[in-house]
Amino acid sequence: MDVNQAKQEHLLALKGDLFGQLMREDPSTIKGAETLMLGEMLTLPQNFGNIFLGETFSSYISVHNDSSQVVKDILVKADLQTSSQRLNLSASNSAVAELKPECCIDDVIHHEVKEIGTHILVCAVSYTTHYGEKLYFRKFFKFQVLKPLDVKTKFYNAETDEVFLEAQIQNITTSPMFMEKVSLEPSMMYNVTELNMVTSGDQGESTFGKMSYLQPMDTRQYLYCLKPKPEYAEKAGIIKGVTVIGKLDIVWKTNLGERGRLQTSQLQRMAPGYGDIRLSLEMIPDTVNLEEPFDIICKITNCSERTMDLVLEMCNTRSIHWCGISGRQLGKLSPGGFLSLPLTVLSSVQGLQSISGLRLTDTFLKRTYEYDDIAQVCVVCPFTSNES
Repeated sequence: MDVNQAKQEHLLALKGDLFGQLMREDPSTIKGAETLMLGEMLTLPQNFGNIFLGETFSSYISVHNDSSQVVKDILVKADLQTSSQRLNLSASNSAVAELKPECCIDDVIHHEVKEIGTHILVCAVSYTTHYGEKLYFRKFFKFQVLKPLDVKTKFYNAETDEVFLEAQIQNITTSPMFMEKVSLEPSMMYNVTELNMVTSGDQGESTFGKMSYLQPMDTRQYLYCLKPKPEYAEKAGIIKGVTVIGKLDIVWKTNLGERGRLQTSQLQRMAPGYGDIRLSLEMIPDTVNLEEPFDIICKITNCSERTMDLVLEMCNTRSIHWCGISGRQLGKLSPGGFLSLPLTVLSSVQGLQSISGLRLTDTFLKRTYEYDDIAQVCVVCPFTSNES
């Protein structure tokens, strides 16, 4: 052997463009089809560009015997090196007994990309020559994994136990995306309702139209409503502390139909600060008449871990006047328990008025809780005339 030889001459060649040759030789293939993008994509250069997070990386690997000798014990191994791990992508880890001249070993590998940053496909081939010499070589193919979407979320806590989630999704690639699915998988305590459909007759249509394309740098907003499941709805202490809401599942397709999928981590909200006692409205009219009594229903929930003995006081404000006896005993309320309380009130001022002036006192601890701006009601004058 020449000692000045720079590197070992191998009998086998690792190739990625045999697909184009097969297309050219196939009589059923349209002339020139091998030059289309699909054929070019199956050629694997040393540095072949970018892939987006959530897409599936696929590569066609072929080891071809370019020599006139029969080689034996051929082992082809494909690993994917990321910044945090090395993954074996080979379909089989067993050696091929022999490979005759002009024959090849083919393999197609797939991997759903779950990390951003630099990835290196390492293809290693070992074999034994006709003379018993064991040889080995490797090739490296580098590509970048980029972030395809920018996802931002906002939570809104309703007066009831409902939670509204707004998800803003932006396409930060340079190509349009077909948004196949954007759904919310709720945590075990919630049921979810998607608010991204418009009902027309018996059928619902997406608010984004039939062709759900998201152009480069465009942003789309999705809205969801979460309600506690019945078995948790009345357990105020449990719902109060729930911060994990669920996770978004996003599926899209790019120009050539390649599918990508991303799932967010568990989305968390700031737990609402209800305090020991929560007072909410179960029923209130939208519009009431000036100086006419109207009924509301309040829901009082014990969010603490102790029993309370409650007294209700009703304090009039400048515009809101309570009807009934103030300072009445409501009795004992166990942890997580609730009671519905019908009340009557009237307003002496027109316009949008805030229901305020309720006060609850726990006689066990001599602790008082005040509630203002509980809800709003529109007060109108029934005697107003439209005469000109």
